[in-house]
Amino acid sequence: MDYYFSTTLQHTSMEEAVEKITQALKEEGFGILTEIDLKATFKKKLDVDFPNYKILGACNPNFAHKALQAENKIGTMLPCNVIVRENEDGSIEVAAVDPTASMMAIKNEALGQIANEVREMLARAIDKL
Repeated sequence: MDYYFSTTLQHTSMEEAVEKITQALKEEGFGILTEIDLKATFKKKLDVDFPNYKILGACNPNFAHKALQAENKIGTMLPCNVIVRENEDGSIEVAAVDPTASMMAIKNEALGQIANEVREMLARAIDKL
C-alpha cells in the first residue's frame, strides 16, 4: 500500500502549485496551519542547496476534532501533510499523505472510518489539480 497519492503539474510554477492545492484543499474544508520551506531551511541551517520543496500542514478542524475524540493521542499524527516539490525536469509534484496508511497501526475502528473520509477528501483535492 502506498502511503501517499500525488499528481505532477507541467508548466506550473512552485507558487502557482501552492496556490492551487491550497484552494483545492479549502474547497474540501481544509486550511493550511503550517508551511515549511525546506529549501530555505536547509540553506539557512546547513548551507545546503536543495530543490524547491514545501510541506503544507493541512487541517480540517471538523475531522481533527472527530479523530481526537476517537483517539486522544492521534494529535501526534496531525495535521495531514501535503508536499509541493520541484522535480529535476521543472515539473511540480503535489503529494498528500494517505491517512488510512498512516493509521493502519492503530486498532480503532472509528478512527479508521474517519481516516477513510479524510483520504477521500485529500484525494479529491489532488485530483482537482
